[in-house]
Amino acid sequence: MTSEQIRKNVEKALDEIRPFLESDGGNISLVSIEDDKLVKVQLLGACTNCTVNQMTLQSGVEMTIKKYAPQIERVINID
Repeated sequence: MTSEQIRKNVEKALDEIRPFLESDGGNISLVSIEDDKLVKVQLLGACTNCTVNQMTLQSGVEMTIKKYAPQIERVINID
C-alpha cells in the first residue's frame, strides 16, 4: 500500500469517527503520518479538554484507523 493510499484510508477512518466527536462538540484532524506507521492527530473543540480524550484516542480512534490501515502501529494526539 502506498503512502497516498494509507493517507486516504486514515482519512476514511477519521470521517467515520468525526460524527461521534462532533456530537460532543469536538472534532479531529490529521496532522501527519510518519513512516507509514505513526499517525499524529489533533483533537479539537471540546475534545481538547475532555478527560476521556486519551481513552477515546486509544480505543476508538486508533482501533478505527487500524481497521482501515492495519499497518499503522500507533496513533498519538498532539496539542
